[in-house]
Order: sequence, then C-alpha cells, then structure tokens
Amino acid sequence: MIIYRLISITLALIIDRAIGDPPHWPHPVRWMGNFISLLDRRLNHGKHKKRKGIVLLLLVTITVLFISLLISWGAYQLHPVAGIIVEAGLIAVTIAQKDLGAAALRVYEPLAAGDIESARYQVSMIVGRDTENLDEKEVTRAAVETVAESIGDGITSPLFWAFIGGAPLAIVYRAVNTCDSMIGHKNERYRDFGWAAAKLDDVLNWIPGRITTFLMMLTNRTPYLNRKEAFKRWYTDAKKHPSPNSGFFEAAVALFLGVQLGGVNYYKGIKSERAHMGISKRELEKRDILHTIKIMQRAVFAFVIILWIGGGVIAAAGAWF
Repeated sequence: MIIYRLISITLALIIDRAIGDPPHWPHPVRWMGNFISLLDRRLNHGKHKKRKGIVLLLLVTITVLFISLLISWGAYQLHPVAGIIVEAGLIAVTIAQKDLGAAALRVYEPLAAGDIESARYQVSMIVGRDTENLDEKEVTRAAVETVAESIGDGITSPLFWAFIGGAPLAIVYRAVNTCDSMIGHKNERYRDFGWAAAKLDDVLNWIPGRITTFLMMLTNRTPYLNRKEAFKRWYTDAKKHPSPNSGFFEAAVALFLGVQLGGVNYYKGIKSERAHMGISKRELEKRDILHTIKIMQRAVFAFVIILWIGGGVIAAAGAWF
C-alpha cells in the first residue's frame, strides 16, 4: 500500500537525520562497491566493453533487486509494522542528508577558523577536482556545488524511487548511482565500459531532479530577479552544464545565493572550464555553505510533502474506483 511506503520514507528520513552513515557500520552501498569493483576487474578488458558494461550493470541491479525484494517481502509477511520498519531501514541507506550536511560543515568550520589547509583537505573528501591550490572562494565554490548537485542523487531521487516501488527500487537506484560513481567516467578506461551506467543514472535522475528543482524554485526567494525572470534564467543556465540533471540544481542554488557558480576546475592537473551559472551580484562567501545546507533541507521537506500529497491522491483514487 502507498501509505506504507510514505510512512517508510518518512521514517527513513528520521533514521538518516538521527544516525546518518556511521563509518564503521556494515553498509549495503559499500558491499555494492565491492561487487562492482570485482566485476570491473573481471570484465573491463579486451573487446566489446560497452556490452560488458551492460552485463555488469545488469548483474548488480538484478542482484540487489532480488535481495531487497526478498527482505522486504519477508518482513511484510511477518507483520505490516515489521515491513514498514525494514523498508525504512533499507531506504535510509540510500539517502545521505545528514552526511552531506556534515561533510559541508567540515569544510565550513576550518574556513571560518582561517585554516585553509584543513578546508582544502576536507573538501577533497567530497569532490573529484584538484584542491591543493584552491583559495577560500574556490574551496567554498567546490563545497556549494557539491551540496547543490547532491540534493538529487543523494536524497530526493532515491526517495522518489522508493515512492514508486518501495525500498527495492530505492536500492536499485542507489546501485545504479554507485555504478555511475565508480565506472561512469569519460576517460580511456571507462568511456565505453561505464557508458550504460552513466546513461541509466541520467535517466533515473531526470524526473525526480526536475520535480525537486521546480519545487526549489517555488519555495526559495531569488534576489535581484522577479519570479518569471528567475525561472527563465534557471532553465537557460541549467542547459550549460555538461550533466543533464546536476545543472538544474547548481543553477537554482546560484540564483538563490545571488552569486555565480562554475568556472575553471582541474582534474589530475587537466584544466576543465564550466560555464558560469547564476547572477554575479556579490562574491561567494564561506557562509554560503551554510545557506546551501538550508536550501537542501527546505528542498527535501518540500519534496516529501509533495510525495505525501501525491500518495493521498493515489489512495483516494484507489478507494473511489
């Protein structure tokens, strides 16, 4: 029943806010990562790498789907309350609101104390770009951009798929996203092998990403622009980003803060230029990390409200017909 899923989603958010992802606890995402690494070593060589990448993706997603379905079904067979609790626990491992906010705070705190070296180290834990030469503004930009783009794949996308298909689909989404993180790179080793994972991750994020960012645009004030101008600028800027989904989050946050995001990044010494997004009304400041965390929290709250409204409509329609 849809109401069970909604209760599980809400309980999962409470669990995540309470305990997050304790580093020394066993975690299904780490097990997924180990499985992906094993398949990477076994399959990523020779010819037909695209096909082998599809095989990896199928093996990972079918395995986690079967296991999560079995666990969820078994729990609901015992009792609906047991099913809700177990589903909530499974969904909780697919989201990272607490850890994302905590990671951003670990960047902000040394910046606030004037310790740029510690801030560089902390931001290196959450970004892929080179960080050893970043100044305060660039460390801040890296943290803000990472929190912004992670609102979707780190929180609202798994919640969306949990709403559609319960914990099993949330787990499948997290498996695809983990595959993309590990093998969905555009370098020589993974360009073909990780193609399927990268494409499927884009597809799975498309609908929840646009729902989330549309809600963000509705529930946040955009300084210096009226609402019509803000929506137009948001959509135009989002299209400049190389990712079909991340750009919508970064463009929205840039507009809310009244700053520009994007610019020059370096990855293993290789220069990468990203188009600027937002409006340059002021310089990016370290306190914008805190503002971005609040934007994330409001976005998640609005998204869950919409899920409850949607679930209520579905339940009412089911009862009527």
